[in-house]
Amino acid sequence: MLVQKFGGTSVGSVENMNHVKEIITDGSRKVVVLSAMSGTTNALVEISDAICSQESSTALELIETLNKKYVHTISELLNENFLIAEAQEYISKVFDSLREITILDYTTFSYNKIVAQGELLSTYLFSSLLRQEGINAMLLPALDFMRIDNNNEPDAFYIKQNLQRILSKNEHIDIFITQGFICLDVQGQISNLQRGGSDYTASIIGAAIEAQEVQIWTDIDGFHNNDPRFVENTTAISQISFDEAAELAYFGAKILHPQTVMPVRDLNIPVRLKNTMLPAAHGTLITHHVTGEGIKAIAAKDGIYAIKIKSARMLQAHGFLKRVFEVFEKYETPIDMVTTSEIAVSLTIDNASHINAIVQELEKIASVEVDDSMSIVCLVGNNIIYHQDTPHLFQILQDVSVRMISYGGSNNNISLLINTTDKKETLNNLQRYVFESHEELLEI
Repeated sequence: MLVQKFGGTSVGSVENMNHVKEIITDGSRKVVVLSAMSGTTNALVEISDAICSQESSTALELIETLNKKYVHTISELLNENFLIAEAQEYISKVFDSLREITILDYTTFSYNKIVAQGELLSTYLFSSLLRQEGINAMLLPALDFMRIDNNNEPDAFYIKQNLQRILSKNEHIDIFITQGFICLDVQGQISNLQRGGSDYTASIIGAAIEAQEVQIWTDIDGFHNNDPRFVENTTAISQISFDEAAELAYFGAKILHPQTVMPVRDLNIPVRLKNTMLPAAHGTLITHHVTGEGIKAIAAKDGIYAIKIKSARMLQAHGFLKRVFEVFEKYETPIDMVTTSEIAVSLTIDNASHINAIVQELEKIASVEVDDSMSIVCLVGNNIIYHQDTPHLFQILQDVSVRMISYGGSNNNISLLINTTDKKETLNNLQRYVFESHEELLEI
């Protein structure tokens, strides 16, 4: 059984929904995971923000705009009168519930309920399209089997038991359509797997049913060797390992949610990245198999804060780093990079929601400096720290101010902390050196 996930762009228009329909109707049994139609989640977050700010009139205007979009989508997508009537009734209930929230007390639950509507809308409409075409498909609500635990981690046992129960009761169904991103929490309230979580949903399902393969369909043909938004003439990578894919996803490759490979790697279930608009393209296959050595890809992650913690008390003292890390643990703030000297430690974070409180606590034991508007440029490949060409990389960065370097923490990753304003130049310089002409840059 396959698991196929389609992103917001892939279901972002009636034309694209029909592309997806053609892809999934290949005769194989599968679970299809859908994101919200492109633009919908952002619109729902705007609505939520307006309600939270008690700007009811603004929220209602945004709701009406989004409602019109879906009314128009129904008119283009469906042509059977009974399906049109059912879809209009469903859409009306969804947007009536959004309007009701504007007059209620706003809570975290309100936010989660609001943003969940995007996936519920896309899967309902797509399922209606399949019904219209006479395809043997069934809408499988994610809230019937997808749950997170007290640590906001997927409850693997609960998910597997409930999903397998539902599938075994419906063995006559060829295609199951379900929502990505959304889930229940341990109290049974609507929650989610955070932005981009539909990829994660697909791999969680893949692990639960021990799928033949998990396919992530989006609007680009797999991992590229650099960021095509900033670098021209990038190429798709045909094969990459789970470890390499995890590094790339975490450090900025937007095509894949950072946690996607985790549920399936131990089960050795392949993950394949495909392009909805070019289904014949090979894409990128992610497995345990490792090919070649040296740098395969470059990615960049923005929104990084660099924190320098300096104290003479660090010198030949034990326990100082423990006290530093306990502050970040207290505020549940992950650390990306760390470097140390005799009297200072520098580290980076990408979640600044508790930055002021963190700095206040750190200042009790040391002097603290914070720099924002930073980016991490990550170079990924098998055993790159041992590759003969890797040391030459630093020659091309002579015109770029590098704040921190992480080298050796992983055999597959070298990370550079730079100013975000230098990101595009750095990515292009690395592209020319790594994937084009060595000599050209060594002569600069």
